[in-house]
Amino acid sequence: MYHVPVLLNETVDGLNIQPNGTYVDITFGGGGHAREVLKRLAKKGRLIAFDQDPDAVQNAAAIGDKRLTLVQGSFRFLRSYLRYHNAAQVDGILGDLGVSWHQFDTADRGFSFRFDANLDMRMNNRGGLTAANILNTYSIEQLTKIFRLYGELDNAYKLAQMVEKVRTNTPLENIAQLTESIRAALPKFDEHKYLAKVFQALRIEVNQEMVALEQMLLQTEKVVKTGGRLSVITYHSLEDRMVKNYIKCGNVEGAVKKDLFGKFSAPFEAVTKKIILPQEIEIQNNTRARSAKLRVAERI
Repeated sequence: MYHVPVLLNETVDGLNIQPNGTYVDITFGGGGHAREVLKRLAKKGRLIAFDQDPDAVQNAAAIGDKRLTLVQGSFRFLRSYLRYHNAAQVDGILGDLGVSWHQFDTADRGFSFRFDANLDMRMNNRGGLTAANILNTYSIEQLTKIFRLYGELDNAYKLAQMVEKVRTNTPLENIAQLTESIRAALPKFDEHKYLAKVFQALRIEVNQEMVALEQMLLQTEKVVKTGGRLSVITYHSLEDRMVKNYIKCGNVEGAVKKDLFGKFSAPFEAVTKKIILPQEIEIQNNTRARSAKLRVAERI
């Protein structure tokens, strides 16, 4: 299985699908959510999916549905791609953020510290910055910032110093080198959780995930029709905070901005007051579901 979709029915239900509508899956991956959307669409319905991973092309071809269009690019350019595909406005957008198990389990992609591989971590491995580039070229100040901001690590500066000390003599090129170079910073009884945060920070920086998410969210006001839906699954607090703030305030900072007349309005309204979480049975069968949170909003 390429990827087991989390909160499958809840996420697609959140779209309130109109059979002849046009929908967007900004994180196609293995196509799990996309298949469910296609099941609910009529012949004139349409699904436009985004994914940077070259493997997604094969997954889309395997579905073999003419109603599906795959955009092999970043969803940060959502509006431009939709215009190009004659879908300036759509009825709903679905997102399952983060990294798929397929990417974690493919050793040479460098996403997981369970394997020794090159420090890559690119979702689009056709070019661009790698984790090795970051570790070997970023200043101590830059490394501290990403470890603290994206990894939420308290000892981010100490970590950056360790990286600087090692790379002065030998460039960091693989996962084994990195884990060994920061071993002294790892907590004795929580090494895996700490390393997960380090890798999360590097992955987010490599792929500019938070920048892409912010840019995508700010475009949804223009591309989602009135009454259309936004249905997004997040996996860590940084993503969730950004999505929550946008739905609540219309910006990712969560700032309440009023017009000249003192009125406040946001483009979307939460469909449910509480976030939607996976049931215990799903968490038992899919460990990725453990940290999943679904937020659904309607364009007003």
